[in-house]
Amino acid sequence: MQRRDFTQAVLMAGTATTGLLGTAQTQAQTAFKEGTDYLKLSRPAPVDAPADKVEVIEFFWYSCPHCNAFEPTFDAWAKKQPAHVVVKRAPVAFRDDFVPQQRLYYALEALGKVEELHRKVFHAIHTEKQRLTTQEQIADWIAKQGVDRAKFLEVYNAFGVAGKARRASQLQDAYQVDGVPSLGIAGKYFTSGSLAQNMPRTLQVAEHLIAQSRSAK
Repeated sequence: MQRRDFTQAVLMAGTATTGLLGTAQTQAQTAFKEGTDYLKLSRPAPVDAPADKVEVIEFFWYSCPHCNAFEPTFDAWAKKQPAHVVVKRAPVAFRDDFVPQQRLYYALEALGKVEELHRKVFHAIHTEKQRLTTQEQIADWIAKQGVDRAKFLEVYNAFGVAGKARRASQLQDAYQVDGVPSLGIAGKYFTSGSLAQNMPRTLQVAEHLIAQSRSAK
């Protein structure tokens, strides 16, 4: 979903986890080009991962239909990564009204509920057509998931969650994110469906850049 108009003309093969790796990927890597399939940042972005690891950040927005379609594929890919790859998510805020959903993600993280509820947020918005754009709407939905509403709001409005939301916006700017879903790699590279042609190929580009970053350490 492009920042300028929140639309993206790429095919989202959300279930195409099989075949992302292996022979097709190996062949594709030889054709990956800077400036076409990915961009190299002119100034490095902040990285939190230790020096011996490669950090990969998925930039997303809960209300983005393309992020919803990509989530199962990305989640499966992330869980298969080796120990030297640190995978993180960063909710974007292209406008001020994105911030409640930024805080939602980090509140779930603080409560240890990402694994349980992250996918359910997408489902609620895109399948059940629920509006989760304000603090009150989000808190009402969370309560229906069996989470104490008051405890959630305490965490949601905590300084730590607000700080992580600001950090996500800083990373978004550092990687010059122009649309979601997209990936930042090693504080050096940025790729997306628009650049790589589709999201499965974006993951192939990411693996190529992970290997390249690791060999440079």
